[in-house]
Amino acid sequence: MLNGEHMSEVVLYKDPAGAVSLEVKLVGETVWLDAHQMAKLFGRDRTVIVRHVGNVYKTKELDPASTRAENAQVAADGKIRRMDLYNLDMILSVGYRVNSKQGTQFRIWATQVLREHIVRGYTLNEARLRQDQQHLEGLQKAIGLIGRVLDTRELAASEATGLLKVIADYSAALVLLDDYDHKRLTLAGGTAAPAGFALTYETARAAVDRLAEQPAFRSSLFGREKDQGFKGLLGAIYQSFGGQDLYPTIEEKAAHLLYFVVKNHPFSDGNKRIGAFLFLWFLDAHGLLYLPDGRKRLVDATLVALTLLIAESKPSEKEVMVAVIVNLVNRKSM
Repeated sequence: MLNGEHMSEVVLYKDPAGAVSLEVKLVGETVWLDAHQMAKLFGRDRTVIVRHVGNVYKTKELDPASTRAENAQVAADGKIRRMDLYNLDMILSVGYRVNSKQGTQFRIWATQVLREHIVRGYTLNEARLRQDQQHLEGLQKAIGLIGRVLDTRELAASEATGLLKVIADYSAALVLLDDYDHKRLTLAGGTAAPAGFALTYETARAAVDRLAEQPAFRSSLFGREKDQGFKGLLGAIYQSFGGQDLYPTIEEKAAHLLYFVVKNHPFSDGNKRIGAFLFLWFLDAHGLLYLPDGRKRLVDATLVALTLLIAESKPSEKEVMVAVIVNLVNRKSM
């Protein structure tokens, strides 16, 4: 239920033509509309919207627990009416089903509004965060990187919503670190890599070859190594100094594996897909891909967004990207 559980605000949405005007609830790092509002937004009958919502849940494309909320409203007759609201993930899913241009316009508007809301919220808490300058700078750099991508790149819906999930999840991780790690943004708290296990070039190469056999990835260039770069980056995640691993935890190794493959482009084609695949495979090999209840630690949209952020980031932002990935993986385990 929205009322009484979260602080909310109402923002006004108007489409570029001025034909649609909606009061949109902004709660919990996302926006919410009811079925009547979605019908108005997309120019469809409410029964059509309700049918599409039902199909989304029936096919398990989205989880009702995270995309639907009950809201209490006082009707004109003074009685309290309860109405389901749906978040941006559902709004976009319905928009694709009705093939509505208005859905694209609303997604662009919502992305900007949510970004401003999140940045504003942390600006208000800057005094608290300033107690640890490293903590504050890490957050500012992460939001700055995400904001730059939102400003300069035309994103698909999954990419845009995934970026917003990264902001929200990473922000939550920072708050937890602030509360439980004495206000220090660190990479501590990860899972120690088991002795004797190492991701070798041979096993990684075999995994890439299996991926290349999938019909969607078959091409003469997919997975073809340009030089010795792939072998070198695999060695880099296990590098040590003074007998100590530079990346001592599984999470750090996985984050650097994803970063190095995406950013260093060791293959002629498929670097993002291969990097994301090896990242998931590495976590799964260590039993860290899923939570105890079977849910993924990182949902698909978040993985897409992380991969995109790495590709668009500057080399000087490497440590920020690694911190984001590690904190997201650890955040999902809490």
